[in-house]
Amino acid sequence: MADEEVKEQLELKKADYLQEPFEEGFNIKTILAAFFIGIVMMPGTIYLGLMIGAGIGGAAQWVTLILFMEITKRSLTKMTKQEIYIIYCLAGSLIAPGLVLGAATLTLQGGAFSELIWNQYLAGSANAVAWGLKVPVWVVPPAGSEALIQRTFLSKVWILPIVLIIIHHILFRLNFFGLGYIMFRLTSDVEKLDFPMAAVAAEGATALAESSSKTETWRWKVFSISSMIGVVFGVFYILIPAVTGTMMTKPFMLLPIPFVDATDKIGVFWPSSMLGFATDLGVFLAGFIVPFWVVVGTFVGSVGCKTILNPILYKYGIIKSWLPGMTAIPTYVTTHMDIWLSVSIGMAALVALMGIWKVITMLIAKGGRTSLRKLPEGRGDVAIWKAAVVFIISTTLYVILCHILVPGFPILLFILFGFILTPLLSYIAARMFGITGVADQISFPYLKEGIFILSGYKGVNIWFAPVPFYNQGWTSQKFKELELTRTKFGSWVKAEFLALGVMLIFSFIFWHLIWRMGGIPSASYPFVNRMWPMESTFKCLWATSTLPGGPKWMLQAIKPGFIFWGGGVSLVLYAVLSFFKFPVSFFYGIVAGVSGFPHWTIPMFFGALLSRFFFEKKIGKETWRKYTPIILAGYGCGMGLVGMASIAIALIAQAVTALVF
Repeated sequence: MADEEVKEQLELKKADYLQEPFEEGFNIKTILAAFFIGIVMMPGTIYLGLMIGAGIGGAAQWVTLILFMEITKRSLTKMTKQEIYIIYCLAGSLIAPGLVLGAATLTLQGGAFSELIWNQYLAGSANAVAWGLKVPVWVVPPAGSEALIQRTFLSKVWILPIVLIIIHHILFRLNFFGLGYIMFRLTSDVEKLDFPMAAVAAEGATALAESSSKTETWRWKVFSISSMIGVVFGVFYILIPAVTGTMMTKPFMLLPIPFVDATDKIGVFWPSSMLGFATDLGVFLAGFIVPFWVVVGTFVGSVGCKTILNPILYKYGIIKSWLPGMTAIPTYVTTHMDIWLSVSIGMAALVALMGIWKVITMLIAKGGRTSLRKLPEGRGDVAIWKAAVVFIISTTLYVILCHILVPGFPILLFILFGFILTPLLSYIAARMFGITGVADQISFPYLKEGIFILSGYKGVNIWFAPVPFYNQGWTSQKFKELELTRTKFGSWVKAEFLALGVMLIFSFIFWHLIWRMGGIPSASYPFVNRMWPMESTFKCLWATSTLPGGPKWMLQAIKPGFIFWGGGVSLVLYAVLSFFKFPVSFFYGIVAGVSGFPHWTIPMFFGALLSRFFFEKKIGKETWRKYTPIILAGYGCGMGLVGMASIAIALIAQAVTALVF
């Protein structure tokens, strides 16, 4: 089906939606769904995050929806699309990766308290000890604390870090609700942007609502088959290592987790070249759903730079830090420091400028002609000034909190982050969502880190402070989806704060229990055991760059010449690809691939090829596109079920051990 036909159908569906009254989506069903996710899904996503680096994700949303839809069928009722959409949002919020304070780029699964586990590791890591990084006590208790030795949160030394985490999550939600609502009103009600992807979400919720009264649908069949694939693969990939890990010092793995690495072997012939592949089947299946040209571009960027160009750059002395015998992690760190960090900054800066320029040109073309449309009755709107007050209060509290935690850092820079850069970035992203449906290309690369370094501040506390520099533009798309599903805005607000309370409770409980079982990272958790040392290296490099007399490796790694070349080459590449009419997503994929691991992009690339050139031709393009998100969610569900079984076995084994000894 042509893109124009798809757009026309979505416009017709959107017109149908807009004729319906707004309904409440928050009720007892959503409350029960929240506790179901917290009790059943949370431990599974934590364990998967530790084992393979990925949580349950969308599977939690699908499992919860299907469960509640089946219950309502047998109760001779049906779920409304408002209930379905709110449960979908609630599940996504509960299982979303945890917020990260400071400048860490690590994705942490399992809610707010995942960060405390990361911080306790970072504070005692070899890099932090060797480079004199003293993590502040409001982030993690002092080294040698009894709470760290016993691996427990039930100690008064954790009170300050826990209170800070809770305050941060409350302020963050107030911040994105206040600013996000303002961005929605500006882009949807004033500028009347289309938000093309919002109609897709509305159509999905409507389809599920219509199917909730039927006995069985094709979605259920596809989901069930995919779930069994996830269960079977999960037994070999997760359950066997989990069970053997309770009986042995090192778990037995049929497949190396997270990847098979040949970097040290090919380094004999191609110095500093990286090669390997991820062993998680989910990475391969992700190639089914990620846009094809994004996958191809990411493959070209990562393999082209890290596998092919690295040996050439080593030969000409540009890569200097690599040593023979290095595996993937040290090779990535050394080559990233020698060249790719600077190149990626230049490329990302160009992408950000392109996004800003696109917004400016569209505003000029519009000629500033905007008008405020009449607000739909019953939508749940509030006065703009009230939303502004919420944003101002939350940002002000962020500034005050940061000033208390880091009194030596200029308070004007906190104000700059919160009141100027955050609204600017959020507005640009909101307009991109309104025009294109996505805004992944909008960012200010390393701006925050650069300001930290150039501010003249001496110390490490600023790197752990909750600096209010966020992109809240995504919230405008959520409000548009609420409008199209005819869900009252207040339903989402209530669901988010319910999710916050449930997440804080169960994240605390399950992380405490899992940490008590054994140290994190350890051999029992292959992914974090392999990847967290690399993350700690970059975190320590950034943080120690502002220490008086501290190492300046990160400053030395940022090379203006390579930044310039990165921006220049990407500009030429964009022009060439545009001339030959390549999809712009191919260019964005290349930019993302420059900083990526070939180990993940290679299997995803083969998954994308299989999807495009076999399944689309065999099944039909439109039918296959309906299947792919359900296949990935079903697989994630199966893996999640195995993950939950694995953590149950590990907890029982730990309890039995404690009773015996």
